[in-house]
Amino acid sequence: MSKHLPILIITIPLLTAFMMPIAARVGIRFRNVLMLMAILAINIMLLSLIPEVALNFGTIFYTVGAPNPLAINPEGLAFPIRIILKIDGFSLFMGLISGTVALVAFLYSWKFIKEDGKKTYYFILMLLMLVGMIGLEFTNDLFNFFVFMEILSISCAALVAYETEEKHPPYAGYKYMLISAIATSFLLLGIGLLYAQYGSFNMDYIHNEMNHSLLDKMALIFMLIPLAMKAGAIPMHMWVPDTYSEAPAPVTAMLVTASQASLYGVFRLSFSLFGNPISSISINYNSLGWVIIILGVLSMFVGVAMALVQHDIKRLMAFHAVSQTGYMLLGVGVGIAVYAAGDKGAAFESFGKVAMIGGIFHIMNHAFYKGLLFLTSGVIVRRFGTRNLDKMIGLAHRDTFTAVAFIIGALAIAGIPPFNGFASKLLIYESVYKFSPLLSIIAMFVSVLTLASFVKVFYSAFLGPRRDDLIHNTEPISAGMKIGMGILCVLVVLMGLFPEVVIDVLVEPAIAGLVTIR
Repeated sequence: MSKHLPILIITIPLLTAFMMPIAARVGIRFRNVLMLMAILAINIMLLSLIPEVALNFGTIFYTVGAPNPLAINPEGLAFPIRIILKIDGFSLFMGLISGTVALVAFLYSWKFIKEDGKKTYYFILMLLMLVGMIGLEFTNDLFNFFVFMEILSISCAALVAYETEEKHPPYAGYKYMLISAIATSFLLLGIGLLYAQYGSFNMDYIHNEMNHSLLDKMALIFMLIPLAMKAGAIPMHMWVPDTYSEAPAPVTAMLVTASQASLYGVFRLSFSLFGNPISSISINYNSLGWVIIILGVLSMFVGVAMALVQHDIKRLMAFHAVSQTGYMLLGVGVGIAVYAAGDKGAAFESFGKVAMIGGIFHIMNHAFYKGLLFLTSGVIVRRFGTRNLDKMIGLAHRDTFTAVAFIIGALAIAGIPPFNGFASKLLIYESVYKFSPLLSIIAMFVSVLTLASFVKVFYSAFLGPRRDDLIHNTEPISAGMKIGMGILCVLVVLMGLFPEVVIDVLVEPAIAGLVTIR
């Protein structure tokens, strides 16, 4: 059974999703326990892969449908040609993020989402969303990358429109669906261009055969731009504020990881598929890295600037999600710039690789502290019955737990020690400074503005006199909501106190899975 873990991690949530209506017929409690067991099983299986993949810097190839799925040619060209999963350090790193946030979102949803006859469909969509994320991160086949992206997009659009916070029409879901349709159409076009040239969808085979022709560069553009749009990078972020603000809080936490799955696609295709060098792309020093750096800087600055003027708490957090994506793009972009320039020696080891470590580490940190902040926003909005910060005051008197959780998330996103955001941002600051001092200064300035923004939120929602007349909902926070937020609080603190453990066990193998110095 252990050799089938790669496919089981994908099929268990898929099969559980189809079982949900039957389980609901048996009983609501049975349905909830079944889903909890499925998500726990996925996380346990992901953790069980750490020794082989992360600690030993290994790679697992799994060929679907083969008599001996672990022994087939990793290039996927043995007859009959089959679908291949590839789990290296980077894909496992992203899978762990997806599984953890899905578990937290489910625990939070247990009581947060009311039982109104539609909740079974909500859980089905949540499981399909998890299938889309993990499948996208594990596949080594471009067509199935597209298929899992479609599964993820459809389930996300439905969940966004499931229950809007202020009972608006589900226009945010329609908007997300339209953006996703455009993005996946161009993604499929890029995949088609590669298949037309190389006759295969296998990423490793295409990487080895690629001659970096004009069609290859067109495919690069058709694939990376829509993935950057799905990741919420400026100037393609137009869907993020509406989508993040209208979705239920636990869905928004999972949307963050869904966006990062698209960011995974940007980084995976940049290195593992197109490789180095991508010459004659005449954009800023002939380097793809500079394109990603510019997207990162724009995302950081524009995102935080837009967040500062918001009075809607969830739109404010949504713009900060855009801003934080910029740090990931900046760190990995610097690594790509050094790597793509052909300097794979001392310079890459000195600061290029460190910048990538900071950017990749920030993906996990952001998923956890941003997920925590969106979960606290769900409590805040439900308490006051509004997202308007001007109509909130004094919640700390009534809900100390949420106040503490919000403080932890806010300090982490602002890069204040000893929380996890500080650990990854410090790596980015130091390494990017060696590449360009100006970029590092911009990154630090954005963190200062981020702190100012969340001080405003904390002052508006939690401080001030107790005003029971403004409280719309007085029900106590459920145990599941507290456990969900508590798990993320613990992770944010521990990863900030012991960042070297996370870097050694998870981040370094992720970099090794992404970059091979040749």
